Amino acid sequence: MRTLIFIAVGVLLVGSAMWLVRPGRRRAVAAVFSVGWLAAVWWNLRTGMSHGYSLQEELPIQAAIYVVPVALAWWLARKTRH
Repeated sequence: MRTLIFIAVGVLLVGSAMWLVRPGRRRAVAAVFSVGWLAAVWWNLRTGMSHGYSLQEELPIQAAIYVVPVALAWWLARKTRH
C-alpha cells in the first residue's frame, strides 16, 4: 500500500507541476522533478532498509516508485513541447 501511495503522490506532483508551468518550461520542470524525486526515493529506500529489509528486497520497489512518476514527467514534457 505504501508503494502505491508513493507512486500516486509522485504522479500528483508531476501533474500539478506540469499544469502550473508554461509549456516551454516543462522540460526544466521534468529535470528538477527527476532529481527531487530521486532524493525522496533514496529517503524511502533508507527507511525501508532501516526497518530490516535488504537492498535486494527494496530495490525493485524503489525502482517502480521512481520510474513511474519520472517517466510520466518526461512524457508530459515531450508531449507538450513546441
